Amino acid sequence: MSTDSNPTKDPMRSPTMADLAEYARPWKLFTLALGIALLIVGSFYYEAPDWDIPISLIMAILAYLTAPWSLRVIVERRWRLWPAMLFATWFTVDGSYWLYWHFKNPVALELMREANFFASLALYGMCGIVWLYRGSLSELLSETRALLRLRRVHRLK
Repeated sequence: MSTDSNPTKDPMRSPTMADLAEYARPWKLFTLALGIALLIVGSFYYEAPDWDIPISLIMAILAYLTAPWSLRVIVERRWRLWPAMLFATWFTVDGSYWLYWHFKNPVALELMREANFFASLALYGMCGIVWLYRGSLSELLSETRALLRLRRVHRLK
């Protein structure tokens, strides 16, 4: 799979152009747009005091930028990056939420912060899984089919 890592690489290295190009993959941008659309629809459908369009955009974009990297740090056991990963996760899931609602409506923050944390953390993890793959959608589908065929062959033995 294209989620491979090279353990000989310096874990503190700067992002390469290939790393940054992952953010421009059409399938990833489409899923980001779809997620944002669902969050915006949800902000109208559910009358939660802490769910509006700006926080939906802020948290979705931060998740897009950090969730796959955070998950990769965990999966690849890049221990030296754990403090940065924990900070990125916390800031995306709770820090940005606290900052926004602290200034916009502290009462909503007080009422909803705890409930929001767990829902946002679960969504953050799901986003990390969806956006973890490094490659095009056709490569993802091709590799998935190959793995399923291989699994079927091994099950028949």
